[in-house]
Amino acid sequence: MIRLPFFKPRVDLVAALHGDIVAASRWVDAYRDHGVSDDFEGRFERLVLIATLVLRRLKALPGSERATQELVDRIFTGLDDGIRLIGISDIAVGKKVKKLARSFYGRAEGYTTALEAGEGALRAALARNLLGGRIAPEAVAPALIAEID
Repeated sequence: MIRLPFFKPRVDLVAALHGDIVAASRWVDAYRDHGVSDDFEGRFERLVLIATLVLRRLKALPGSERATQELVDRIFTGLDDGIRLIGISDIAVGKKVKKLARSFYGRAEGYTTALEAGEGALRAALARNLLGGRIAPEAVAPALIAEID
């Protein structure tokens, strides 16, 4: 194939950003060292946290509405695919995705409110959601807080 310098392959930036979110949500230390459950719930909570942080920054950019919506669509497509991969029947997938969507938006709103309220509220939100209420807010690992800054 002849490659001409003025024909550059297009990069799907939303796909790349989604891939980065998924990779960041799989940060091994979060599961191994910081108490996030390495199961579907824990991975979902971690994905929601990382996605919320990225979406907040993306929304702050002028003219980002389309990219933001495409990213949200991509995230839910990934969740749909994941549900199908774990063996949920096609009939039940819609209900599961709706439930995950409610959880996603509820958590995202909670994290957004906590981010605006300060570190104490953020610690409480992380302890309640990401860590499943298994530890007190003051015991949230400093590395998890630092990751959010």
